[in-house]
Amino acid sequence: MTARSMTAPAIHFPLDMAHPKRSMDLLCGGIGLGSASPARLMKAHAISPPMLPPRKTIVLVGMMGAGKSAVGRKLAAALGLPFHDADSEIERAAGCSVNEIFEQLGETAFRDGERKVIARLLEGPPHVLATGGGAFIDTITRERIKRNATSVWLKADLDLLVERVSRKQTRPLLKNGNPRDILERLLRERGPVYAEADLIVESGNGQHEAVVEQIVAQLEQRAGI
Repeated sequence: MTARSMTAPAIHFPLDMAHPKRSMDLLCGGIGLGSASPARLMKAHAISPPMLPPRKTIVLVGMMGAGKSAVGRKLAAALGLPFHDADSEIERAAGCSVNEIFEQLGETAFRDGERKVIARLLEGPPHVLATGGGAFIDTITRERIKRNATSVWLKADLDLLVERVSRKQTRPLLKNGNPRDILERLLRERGPVYAEADLIVESGNGQHEAVVEQIVAQLEQRAGI
């Protein structure tokens, strides 16, 4: 047992993650990472926003490493909408990192908190929401997204996912085995569920602005513009 594990305070996951301002305390010694700030307007590519502003929240779903957060910030800027990252919101509410929640409470507790946080966000005004890889797999969360938002699957192939996740060692689901094998299994299991999304956009190895352009084009087509 390391010195850190002997002294680290235990996490008591909040009972009401739907109302973090009212019920959240900093439960891990104030380690909350905070939610990401909205992105600035894109400069690299001039992307024309849809003629009509989105009336629903746009939820990005897909595997870890697909680029949901990076694309989401740029998409929000292009559409003039706020951006939220579900994992960052969970960390802010719990006062500790996703890794710490997984380590001390397990995936079931994390998914419960994730479900409540996403439900709260979907009740708010339209925005762009990047979700964790397992969020859309949860039946309750998936049905909420289908009722209250437009979902977009950022689809990426296995090689790209492996290359991207190798840049960080903060993925709790990849810690117990070969990352490529785990990603391949998750992609095989989750792919049919991701395919239920309203829109499907390929997230290639190019610039994120190109992915944003594809999403905007599909949103316009869906709206009949």
